[in-house]
Amino acid sequence: MTCLLCHAKFHIHYRFSDLFLLKTSEQFICPDCQQDFIKIPTEHCPRCYKSGDSQICKDCQEWESKGILINHQAIFQYNGAMHDYFSRYKFLGDYQLHKIFKSFFQKFDKNFTVVPIPISPERYQERGFNQVSAFLKEHSFTELLVKSDTSTQSSLDRKDRLNSKNAFSIIENAILPQKSS
Repeated sequence: MTCLLCHAKFHIHYRFSDLFLLKTSEQFICPDCQQDFIKIPTEHCPRCYKSGDSQICKDCQEWESKGILINHQAIFQYNGAMHDYFSRYKFLGDYQLHKIFKSFFQKFDKNFTVVPIPISPERYQERGFNQVSAFLKEHSFTELLVKSDTSTQSSLDRKDRLNSKNAFSIIENAILPQKSS
């Protein structure tokens, strides 16, 4: 195989049980690149998964004081390797990179509606794809939101991102999922 990140050739070492059960997982990056993606440690904020403390972090406490309850699930830390990955994936439009993390998007709980975050029509025209929808393309999801603001979050610093108004609204005439009893 050829690594989608560094383009080095690598071999996949299958276990006998994988071959016997015809249960082989696809690998799109070499072990060297894979080790650069660092999983979130067990000590993390239970709401936003920020590393370091198992208590609710100050950012989540601040959001909660404004009436917003954060509930995210992260898998990897945002480090240099992740920054480089997203730069290539989003800003250089390397669509094939969506395959790298597809194994981490397992079947979702049927009690939830998965709603991808949209991008502006201008950004879609530039990139040619929605990076979140690409991750989810093999799963069931519902497009319910539209981006009403064309500014990019990456152009803002942390303070401006936290103070920016909501850039999303519900699609007109969208059929919202009903809570099952």
